[in-house]
Formats: sequence, structure tokens, C-alpha cells
Amino acid sequence: MKQFQIAYIDKDTFQEELIALKKQCEKEQKDHLFFQVYSSILEEEPIAALCKVLEEVFPDALYMGCSTSGNIVDCQVAADITVVCTIFEKEDTQIKILQYDANVLSMEEITREVVEKTKQEPWVKAVELFCTVPENSTMQFCVGLKDLRPEIQIFGGISCSRDITSSDSMVFSKDGGYATRAVVLILYGGTHFYVEAFKMTGWKPLGRKFHVTKSEGRILRELDGIPAYEVYRKYLKIRNDDNFFYHTLEFPMFYEHNGTTILRVPVASNPDNSITMSSDIEENSIVRISYGDPATIIESIKAERERLQDFQPDLLHIFSCAARRTFWTSEDPTYELYPLKEIAPSSGFFSHGEFLRTKGNLNQHNVTLVIAAMREGDKDAGYRRNSVQERRLSKVPLVSRFANFISATSLELEEMNQQLAEMNEQLKRTSITDGLTGLYNRKEIQSRIREALNRIQEEPFAIVMMDIDNFKQVNDTYGHQEGDNVIIALAKILQNSDVLKASSFSAGRWGGEEFMLLLPDCDIHQAGEVAERIRECFANTTFQQAHTMTVSLGVSQAGGDDTLDALLVRVDEALYHAKQTGKNKVVVS
Repeated sequence: MKQFQIAYIDKDTFQEELIALKKQCEKEQKDHLFFQVYSSILEEEPIAALCKVLEEVFPDALYMGCSTSGNIVDCQVAADITVVCTIFEKEDTQIKILQYDANVLSMEEITREVVEKTKQEPWVKAVELFCTVPENSTMQFCVGLKDLRPEIQIFGGISCSRDITSSDSMVFSKDGGYATRAVVLILYGGTHFYVEAFKMTGWKPLGRKFHVTKSEGRILRELDGIPAYEVYRKYLKIRNDDNFFYHTLEFPMFYEHNGTTILRVPVASNPDNSITMSSDIEENSIVRISYGDPATIIESIKAERERLQDFQPDLLHIFSCAARRTFWTSEDPTYELYPLKEIAPSSGFFSHGEFLRTKGNLNQHNVTLVIAAMREGDKDAGYRRNSVQERRLSKVPLVSRFANFISATSLELEEMNQQLAEMNEQLKRTSITDGLTGLYNRKEIQSRIREALNRIQEEPFAIVMMDIDNFKQVNDTYGHQEGDNVIIALAKILQNSDVLKASSFSAGRWGGEEFMLLLPDCDIHQAGEVAERIRECFANTTFQQAHTMTVSLGVSQAGGDDTLDALLVRVDEALYHAKQTGKNKVVVS
């Protein structure tokens, strides 16, 4: 597999260069060609002129193209219109181009047809996709292509224009023509064709975590219950004005999705202080604002460089987010690509968004570098790695030092806050619960009964008071340890919703061997049934020394004119009556 690049100046010069290329191909007996055109010029006229010349010189060759925010050849910025010719050297390497009009077909219809096409073409090993800037989310597109065979690699980019805030974009192909709302897919495959795609970001999460509490597709409405824009205003002092997009480019949202790291760029702030994102962020996601650290970016690319070299590619296709180009403006737009320069010939463009299939799921990325490595034939046992000369970064901006500091201290604060929250929860539990049983203590269960009385008109309730029969005899005969075992056993029954079969309840230790149960939204008959289940379950419980024990229970329903004292006296009298008339029974007041 070989690659040739031509910088398009005008149609006459282009024709001369194509004729020269054709002679060279005829001399080497190469006729399996494919052309890709990258153009930061969106006008249809120069593209039509280019395509006409291309078809005249190479009538049988396939071609496609897209608009860009800048072109890349051999890891450097290339001409405004760059034509890349790939020559396949293996006869069984196959390529096919599909183009779909998004004005005619929905994303679901397009993906359904692509899946069916690949089923009919078992030779397909990779799908390279190019689409115009979508009106809405690409989520449906990504979900639809999940049904492609799991071994098929998927990668590509969203076409755009020099103005990355604009939705103007175009794609074209030999059979599909020029289109401003369309998808172009290139199917690659063959016995000796190999491909592997890689993702590189280097952006680091900055500061605290935020919970996505409200979102609708691409519209991020709330983070931690407050308007999403307020997070950028509070933490980054970014104004809600026409420059919002440019000021947030370096600070995309960072979160985990489909088992991989996703970055999402805020595209616009809205009058209601919501934010339009580059693609969907689902509700209940945990996100963090991220920051591009130059040193980290370069190190991440160097790490992936080793994997790329292990693949031994013949050529590389590069999809680099236009936001990354903006980030590196102080150096050079392709500064970060330098470590990849000597691996293999490369071509690509600065995109509006990047696609990559990871763990079976196709994801749309932003602020991301996607590299597709291609090779014909097996690896060469004598392959020699190319070394890369180190390039020194200019002084790392002070803000990146602050970013590291803030990130580290934020994590520490999060851990401390978590510990404090756990301590507070523990203290709260201790202040309202009984140490032996874990039930509410008398103060808390009494407070809950008082609160229930305040709501008696809206929600009736009943209470059950109980006392373990002959408990003093257990302590005197077997000791306090066995007495504690008996108390704990009854407490466990009062915590068991399967036994109580009540929709809601609160159980507390009233004192010693006495217990209280609050049953909201429960009448006197239902409460009596609950009490009977408690009595029966406890009577069937076996203890190591005391063997079996019983409990007496009194039941009363709260009335509209009840005071706390009146209700407690009434249920206590019911319990007393149960004790005086034989124990191990339920008395309903």
C-alpha cells in the first residue's frame, strides 16, 4: 500500500500532476487506486472542477471527499485542498463507497442499510465514515451501527469548515455527488488487508465531580441541580456571550461512557443558562470539567506511538478535532503529531468530531485524536522501528500548573468530604438508635409518633407496644448475655419486612424489654394482624439456653383528637391487659 499527495492549486496544474502519476502507475503496473479529497474550501465549483479532471485522467478510480477545518499530510498542515491517492498492491484488497442523503433517509434507515450491506459483503474489515455536521445528536447513528459484525473496525470524522462554530460542511463521492447533508462510508477489506484504530486524548479531569441532574439529548440543563452554564461561570469566569464557545474549547466535559473516556465540548450557552453540547450526555452521568495539559498530551501520544509501530502500518489516516488545533495554536497546529511523523505516510483532517468503535460500541468523540493504521500483508520480521527526535515544549503555561494543583487538591477534598459525610451519618445514627439492637431509641420513635399525629388528617396510623414475657427470669437464670440474645432476636423480627408485611414502619426500643412499632397508613385491623405475625414468629424462635420465649402486645389506632400522652396511655393499657390475661397474646384497644 502506497500513498501520494497532491496539493490542488488549479485544474490545469492538477491535471498535469495526475497525468504524471498515471504514467508512474502504468510503469509500475499499478491500477488499484483510490482518491480522497480534503478541502477547507466549501464552494462546490472548485470541487466540481477537481472531480471532472480526476474522472478524465482516472475514469475507473473511486474517489470521495469532505470539507475540513484544515488538512494534514505527513503530520503537517497541508494545502487548502489536498488530494491523497492510495495505491493498493494486493489484488484481493477490496474497497467500496456508500453515500446516503440525510435529507431523504433518517439515521436509523441509513444505519440499517449499512448493516445489511456488510452482511452481504463478508470481506469487509473496516468502515471509515465521513458525515456532515448533524442537525441533532449522532447518538442514533452510533447505536444503529452497533449491529455491525464485532470484528469490523469503525473510525472516521465529522466534516466541518474553517469556522468551527459553523454548521456548514459537505461531503461528496464519485457516485453520490456534492452534498451538504449526507454520510459517506468507505468499506475496506480483503484477505491481506489489516487495520487497527487508536484513540488519544491527553486531557485531564480538573477539579470536582458534577452529577448530570437534567439533560435532553444535546441540551445539558442542570449539573448538581443548578443551570449548567453556572458551573462555567462560577469556576472558570466564562461569560454567557458570543465568545462562550471559544472560551470553553479548552475545558470540555470529561466522563465515562460505553467503557471508554468521552470528551464533550460545549457548543453554545442558551438564554435559559442551559448548554448545547457537541453530542448527548445522559442524565445521571458523573462528569468533570477537563483541561488540556501539553506535557500529558505529548506523553499519551508517545505511549500510543509504540502500539502504532507494533502494528507496522503502511499508512495512517488521521482525524484530529479542530478544538485540538485551536489548543496548539501557540506552538503549531500539528505539534502533537510530531511523534508519529516517521512511522508511515499519513493524511487526514481537522474535524468537527471523531468516531471510533471501542468494545463493540461506536462513540462520537470531541477534542480527540483518532488514528487508523492500515497495512497490506503480514508483518515484517525484520521491521526496524524509527526513532523520533525530541522536541522541547515551550514553557508550560502557569495555568497548567494550577490545573494540576487544583485537580489534586480537589480529589483530596472530595475524599475528606466523603469521610466527613460518613462520620456525620454515623453520629446521626448513633444519636437516634439503640446501641444493642440498632432500632430507633425511645426519643426518636416517640418523636416519629408525634410527627405522625401532626399528619393524622392526611395519613392515619396505628402503634403496637410489646413486652417480652418473663424476661427478668431469663436474666436471673441464664445471665445478661442470654437476655441480650432474646432482645436482639425480637429486634431482628421488627426489622424484617417479610414478617411484618407492612408498606412502611418504624421500630424502636422503648426501654429494657419493651418495644414500640409505628405503622403509617394502617388501620386497627391491619395493625392487629401485624402484631399477631410478630407474636407468632417470636414464639417460634429458639434460643440456646432459654429455648423459647413469648411476647405480649397491645395495639391502638390514633384518633383525630388524640394527644401523644393519650395515645401512649391507651396502647400501654392494651399491653397491660395482654399481660394480665395470660401473656403471649395480642390485645387491640
